[in-house]
Amino acid sequence: MRALIFHAPRRIVVEERADPAPAPGEVVLRTDAAGICASDLRVYRGEKHAAAGVIPGHEITGAVHAVGEGVDDVAPGERVAVYPIVACGRCDFCRRGLRNRCGSRRTLGYDLDGGIAEYVRLPAPIVGQGQLMPVPDGVPAERAAMTEPTACVLNSLESCRFRAGAAVAIIGAGPMGLTHIILARALGAGAIVVAEPVASRRAVAEELGATVVCGGDPAEIEQTVSDATRGAGAEVVIVSVGLDGLTELALPIAAKQGAINLFAGFPPETTAALDVNFLHYNEIVLTGSQNATADQFRRTTELLPSLGGLDRLTTHRFDMTDAAGAYTTRDDPDALKTIVFPGGAPQ
Repeated sequence: MRALIFHAPRRIVVEERADPAPAPGEVVLRTDAAGICASDLRVYRGEKHAAAGVIPGHEITGAVHAVGEGVDDVAPGERVAVYPIVACGRCDFCRRGLRNRCGSRRTLGYDLDGGIAEYVRLPAPIVGQGQLMPVPDGVPAERAAMTEPTACVLNSLESCRFRAGAAVAIIGAGPMGLTHIILARALGAGAIVVAEPVASRRAVAEELGATVVCGGDPAEIEQTVSDATRGAGAEVVIVSVGLDGLTELALPIAAKQGAINLFAGFPPETTAALDVNFLHYNEIVLTGSQNATADQFRRTTELLPSLGGLDRLTTHRFDMTDAAGAYTTRDDPDALKTIVFPGGAPQ
């Protein structure tokens, strides 16, 4: 089979590898589509670790190709999205359903081979813990490949105690900021304010349901949020791009008893100087979120038929002959989601 191999930062190569076969308890998936996210780009740039020689790709959907001995809850031909975390299943976090917080977790595409290949062998813990989620009928492969990042957004909103009618402010309209708009709108958000310096991305934000958009100037952002919320501030503030200074920018636009989520990963050693009395007296929740729980992933698959806006995010499609282009294309600010189709990109 053909697979994209990560060798070192800025060195990823399509190579031939042996077709995988499932051991007992395992499943081999024929990959239909695999997405590239900001964390993958950080690995490519040398800002985040992945094992040398690993096949990238943790945003995976495909059809079951073969099942190992003892697997009886999925069958060849079934379309699934893959929750990509291999957790121990025994620690306190796992027992509470928080496999994304397991201290010994490993993740497909970083520690274990992922889905940017014609086939991917899924380890027994992923199969045995019910992490192959059926894709609803009629959902295209590129949208199903967005299950994992969209589940991360669901975790983001739920960590902020999101409720229908809440005003939401989103800093950054990259693919994940835009996914926040889509999901927040689908879940019944009130005003959605998006701050983004790139004009083309502001236009997409409006297309996907933002109430109002603005540039990146702090004073403009504060005024725009104030106008959109009648001076109350946003009940949910999402920092969707990891740049120095954005945490401080989020505080003054939050409503009393609001919540701020640092959704994006930041460069190492990034710090912030915060007015702790502002947090205290306004009862602000400041949190972060990473990955999603298996339950959030499952619920996201159920939402996919109503999240057609996700299809708008895929701006570039690649087959295995140019899978590396899914990384390099993202340097273009007009590029949003890049997806690899190992069996050939749809026309």
